[in-house]
Amino acid sequence: MKPRANIAKVFPKVLQALYPTTKYVNSCGLDARLLELVKMRTSQINGCAYCIDMHSKDARAAGETEQRLYLLDAWRETPLYDARERAALEWAETVTRLRDGQVPDEVYARVREHFSEEELLDLTIAVIATNGWNRLNIAFRPEVGSYRPGMFDRAAVAA
Repeated sequence: MKPRANIAKVFPKVLQALYPTTKYVNSCGLDARLLELVKMRTSQINGCAYCIDMHSKDARAAGETEQRLYLLDAWRETPLYDARERAALEWAETVTRLRDGQVPDEVYARVREHFSEEELLDLTIAVIATNGWNRLNIAFRPEVGSYRPGMFDRAAVAA
């Protein structure tokens, strides 16, 4: 697909508004591999090619395996993810899809078995931020495939 706009050049103030949230998420203390799995799964649900490319590369850079990345959209059917990861992925899917405008109590109870209240808030902000980036990138179609791990770190620090 042909890109519609260079977001960084056309909308720098928008990026300045979004980068602090990304910077917070990436430094909140949750495991980087877990965060990348959550970001990638959220991006898969939304169909954001740019973000799937980006998060798969960032996950690899954080030490994630190819096999786990390949099987991420079928995480329920494979033993490759531990209980904490499964809880995080279920939470990410539920918050992204928000059926009937709610997160069911049973999903909340399952995720709270593995995450403190603060960690769950951080995980939720990661899902919210990813959904926002997904929508921006889906709307404006940046060139897919050009992302290199860490290429936005400098911009996020400046924000």
